[in-house]
Amino acid sequence: MIAVEDVSVSYEAAGKRVKALEHLHLEVEKGAICAMIGPSGCGKSTLLKVIAGLHTDYSGKVLLNGSVPEPKKDRIGFVPQQYGLLNWATVYENAVLGLKIKGDDLKGEKEHISSLLTDLGLLNLQKKYPLQLSGGEQQRVAIARAFLLKPQVLLMDEPFSALDAINREKMQGIFLSLWEKYAVTTVFVTHSVEEALCVGQRIALLTPSPGRIARVIDNPLFGREELRLRKEYYDLALELRRMAGEIWQ
Repeated sequence: MIAVEDVSVSYEAAGKRVKALEHLHLEVEKGAICAMIGPSGCGKSTLLKVIAGLHTDYSGKVLLNGSVPEPKKDRIGFVPQQYGLLNWATVYENAVLGLKIKGDDLKGEKEHISSLLTDLGLLNLQKKYPLQLSGGEQQRVAIARAFLLKPQVLLMDEPFSALDAINREKMQGIFLSLWEKYAVTTVFVTHSVEEALCVGQRIALLTPSPGRIARVIDNPLFGREELRLRKEYYDLALELRRMAGEIWQ
């Protein structure tokens, strides 16, 4: 479970104190996915770094399964917008990087690694380097690295925003199939209302800077087959846009 209680974050910029987050509250139940939408600059990425324990200069409280995040101890999967791959490392080396950092026995994880790379269509690309891959293939490597860690929590920062529409939809499907298999507690940041409806069991709307959770809605369409062919999908997308417009004006 992720619990963010009354969190505020400020930083210095151009000699001024800027508030990134202010009195933000968020709870994500164990094994659930919360999609988060907010305007640019509202602190979404900052919030992910706070949850991951990478940004510790804040007031309030953040708990992962009842404990303060400790990056060196906890298993936290983080998928950034620009993949975060090492260009000098192969697909395999990038995928197992988190396991190596944690000191895991790669031989003991051989079956798990092979299974996940197969699920992501990467088994035959293991010896290639990131610059030899398409954007969608690089994104799959980043997702493989996160899931191979067997994370307690998965944090995704606009992971598919650099992909074209077709590959974006494919990656959403691949992500959801892995999430169903591993049931990882996930916060998924996106700018897209449609993407939030596809991947979020609950959808959190943030205010403009300083970011606060203005509203959280349950997504009645989560998990529906052929979602994009349903009228309810477009109706709810319009309703979410209306809500966002009222919050962001």
